[in-house]
Amino acid sequence: MTNIKNIIITILTISLCIGIYVYNNPRVDFNKEDEGGIAFYKGTWAEVLTKAKQENKLIFLDIYATWCGPCKKLKKYTFASKKTGLYFNTHFINISLDGEEGAGAALATFYEITNYPSLLFINGEGKVVSRTDGYMGDKELINYGKLALQKP
Repeated sequence: MTNIKNIIITILTISLCIGIYVYNNPRVDFNKEDEGGIAFYKGTWAEVLTKAKQENKLIFLDIYATWCGPCKKLKKYTFASKKTGLYFNTHFINISLDGEEGAGAALATFYEITNYPSLLFINGEGKVVSRTDGYMGDKELINYGKLALQKP
């Protein structure tokens, strides 16, 4: 009887661990955008800086890593939110880059990124106005964006 209880407890524990892992590490295609969510600009960093100057907007820069669980959650849930998309697409020039490849790696070095995801608000001159890291839900991210807009 004790062996059966131990087996059941082991199976339940393993199932719980798998469930937690799957929730925290959803399958995500970082190159795919969700309709209605944040629209990320596909041009170069120089083009983003120019666009930000022309439109007098801040840049919202998401630096992620493909292996990062919180990055995946941010992409799958927060960035896909229509509420977040509406706010960020209206107020910012948005760009999302892999911090371990190409231009993203260069910017990660330049902006001294040490954690993923790193979320930066940058002016058209390339100066960081505000920065944070880690996962945020849609309400938190929108509020953080509002705070960034209030900074000089």
